[in-house]
Amino acid sequence: MQTQRIERDDDGIRLDRWFKRHYPALTHGRLEKLLRTGQVRLDGKRVKASDRMAEGQMLRLPPQVAEGAPNEKPKAATVAGSLQEFVLHMDASVIVLNKPPGLATQGGSGLTKHIDGMLESLMFDKRQRPRLVHRLDRDTSGVLLVARTVPAAAALAKSLAQRDASKVYWALTRGVPKKKQGTIRAALAKQGGRGEERMAVSEADEAKRAVTAYEVMGQAGDEFAWVAAKPLTGRTHQIRVHLASIGAPIVGDFKYGGAEAKGKGAIADKLHLHARSIDIAHPDGGRLHVTAPLPEHMRKSWKLLGFDTEADTKKK
Repeated sequence: MQTQRIERDDDGIRLDRWFKRHYPALTHGRLEKLLRTGQVRLDGKRVKASDRMAEGQMLRLPPQVAEGAPNEKPKAATVAGSLQEFVLHMDASVIVLNKPPGLATQGGSGLTKHIDGMLESLMFDKRQRPRLVHRLDRDTSGVLLVARTVPAAAALAKSLAQRDASKVYWALTRGVPKKKQGTIRAALAKQGGRGEERMAVSEADEAKRAVTAYEVMGQAGDEFAWVAAKPLTGRTHQIRVHLASIGAPIVGDFKYGGAEAKGKGAIADKLHLHARSIDIAHPDGGRLHVTAPLPEHMRKSWKLLGFDTEADTKKK
């Protein structure tokens, strides 16, 4: 018999998934038989496929499994489709990407290229595939969290669920909010049929509470405004709907701003919404704060309008 210590990266994983990760050639049926006959034991005790394991526990493997070749660590991807060029921050538990506009976070109808399908390129020295912790709209750029381990994914998801995270978005709006600083409280509900779904401000019973704090960081006359928005709830398209509802739709957001969202002159008609920064509890302790530079089309718009990002940080 051979024993293997459960490493930190596998803390909290189900036993059957541990075997799938490290001994992929072992079928589920064969594993169940080994468990029923007590040939696989955890800290000397019988276990079930659904039991979860903790770092430091010792797993006993029978010879026929222990002698099999464990799953080799993959090499870092260098082929087309790698996400490595978008990495802003990486440590043992977390990777932070600067997602480019136009690249979907997850797959959907007709989508063949998306972040979730390219995560193998971020495995580096790990045996396990990284996990998305949250998502951004396809045309929204900026900070995107990726967990490198199961415990990190659980910890980050918990922080997001408990609102122990501060996310700031930058937007260019067509029109300037009447109040330079404020909080938009407007419940949102889904409307439209299949393929035409959109969110809308609603007072219906099924509408969900949505709150967005914002501040006007700069403006170009009455036509354009640089707005920093902080979502205090996490509803679909929340910032886009909320800013449009106060007469300041985001440039390039024709779904919610219609013709009013059109750019002007050299200002592109692409969505001008960027996840600028995040401050969140790090799974290993302390805080993680990462800021993402603007995508090219927004950088050009900021320059055209004379907005100086260096002169006004204000923790944004």
